[in-house]
Amino acid sequence: MDREKLIEEMTKIVGKENVLSSETDLFLYGYDASLFRGKPDCIVLPGSTEEVSKIVKFAHEAGIHVLGRGSGTNLSGGTIPTRGGIIIHFSRMNKILEIDIENQRAVVGPGVFTLVLKNALARYGYVYQPDPASEKVSTFGGNFGENSGGPHCLKYGVTTNHILGAEVVLSNGDVIQVGGKALDNPGYDLTGLLVGSEGTLGIATKLILRIMPKPEAVKTMLAIYNSLEDAGKTVSAIIGDGIVPATLEMLDKLTIKAVEESIHAGFPLDAEAVLLIELDGLKDGMERLAERIMEICKKNNVREVKAAKTEAERMQLWAGRKGAFGAIARLRPNYLVCDGTVPRTKLPEVLTKVMEVGRKYELSIANVFHAGDGNLHPLILFDERNEEELRKVHLAGSEIMKLCADAGGTISGEHGIGTEKKKEMLFVFTPQDIGAMEKVKRAFDPGNVYNPGKVLP
Repeated sequence: MDREKLIEEMTKIVGKENVLSSETDLFLYGYDASLFRGKPDCIVLPGSTEEVSKIVKFAHEAGIHVLGRGSGTNLSGGTIPTRGGIIIHFSRMNKILEIDIENQRAVVGPGVFTLVLKNALARYGYVYQPDPASEKVSTFGGNFGENSGGPHCLKYGVTTNHILGAEVVLSNGDVIQVGGKALDNPGYDLTGLLVGSEGTLGIATKLILRIMPKPEAVKTMLAIYNSLEDAGKTVSAIIGDGIVPATLEMLDKLTIKAVEESIHAGFPLDAEAVLLIELDGLKDGMERLAERIMEICKKNNVREVKAAKTEAERMQLWAGRKGAFGAIARLRPNYLVCDGTVPRTKLPEVLTKVMEVGRKYELSIANVFHAGDGNLHPLILFDERNEEELRKVHLAGSEIMKLCADAGGTISGEHGIGTEKKKEMLFVFTPQDIGAMEKVKRAFDPGNVYNPGKVLP
């Protein structure tokens, strides 16, 4: 369809002020936090489910591709318009629609920032547990699409464990309701299928979330190591002892350097690794549990364990962890975030091999990850202006994914497949597995309207 005609039709649905089409707009919405670039035909900002439905119905009938987008923090190229089309941007659908304390539920629009809801819940003494490091800017629509995790996923699970239902626009414009406030809904678990489908099966316009009372007590500790291997062994030992902390996060020496230069979180610059360990729950028994963890750390050659004595100290430690990805930008102009998961017992072995990949391609790699559930985040540092270096980065990233798969793990813990890791899907799935997924895609989206060129090789 002629682009001017498309813009005219979109203007009829949402108004002229809510259609973006300048060359600057098309450039700005053509990239996300990955290494990929694209160009949409226009960007549309709907204000309601009804408008989203009308946009999608028009696109379906006209054979135009559609891509849902929030803040563009996607790390695997999931929000890149690979084949032009319409980007539906949800910044106007950013209202907290309901906080239902009695039933421990919240209902939000897809454009709500994760941290905005958490701040609103804090007034009631409640919390939404999934906490992506990008929570200041990540939106619930994106969390839904990517099945986002975060440091607290070790104890509380990822997004799919906290989204109970959704209002979803299908690829022909039909609006359906999946799940709901009640538990154990009958029929197929379409909510579970749609969460993590990366915008390829449906677009969520309203989300029903599980919320929880804030824990009675929290204790945060920083364990300091002279060896990355000893830190990794500690993680396995803590879980093997039957202790499930709220978080077990690891940062290596290169990451520590960047964090301290940027945030001054109090991480020692001469350490090879630090573990950020947090316990939460009932006050009774927490000190005994903390003492047990300290004993395990000592058995695994910890240099020192520091406990945050005040809320300010605790928040400073967390500022270091959650600001780690941003701080890495101090080291090189660009980085590729790998996102693989391995069995916890394989962490030391796989980390060693990851560093060998870095040496093979002469690339620096910083490591910051959810160690408790084996979710690695090697950050490969480079300068995109150097084409040869960029070529090596893609090769190194693929090799790291193969290491994770060969160790009995997988190629994404929380960042999704998107554009970046489509061919690596064959590291963990057979052609028959992929074929079954393709059947699901065709069942939901026979015209391939939604987010084409993503996930499936």
